[in-house]
Amino acid sequence: MVGLEIAPIRSAVDLADLGSGAGVPGLVLAIALPATRVSLVESASRRSAFLTRAVAASETANAVVVNTRAESWPEGLAAFDVVTARALAPLPVVVEYAAPLLTVGGTLAVWRGKRNPGDERAGARAAGQLGLEPIEIRHMQPFPDAENRYLHLMSKVTETPLGFPRRPGMALKRPLGAS
Repeated sequence: MVGLEIAPIRSAVDLADLGSGAGVPGLVLAIALPATRVSLVESASRRSAFLTRAVAASETANAVVVNTRAESWPEGLAAFDVVTARALAPLPVVVEYAAPLLTVGGTLAVWRGKRNPGDERAGARAAGQLGLEPIEIRHMQPFPDAENRYLHLMSKVTETPLGFPRRPGMALKRPLGAS
């Protein structure tokens, strides 16, 4: 799994995977990292039910399914040293969902497909507003024919400002970082 190439992911103590859906990368990371506490955050009840069954079937004791939106999860605030997301939302939106959940010094790892310079600039601007700093965009090749696979890494350098998270739906409706 390419996520294991990233040192902060390998050494995570508490990891949240936003929009866990079918369990990638969250459930996979929980299985690969049995000492890491993994919260699989999924707002859709049907997907959460699937994840609950998958966690039980795989006997992954270090994973818990959290059926809520990231913006509506006060127990998750400043609780994670790593937050991951894959195919969740535009980059500035994912940054806004993740920033309040990270501890200072924590890492955001966002799996993305083909690069979009406009989205990347907006994501960097949103990160700056929320206390994160882009570290790198790493090309990943999980299998030989994979072409457009990138991992966007950001570090939380300061506390997230008051007022975040905004109420559910606002990050998508009025994304930060717009030019």
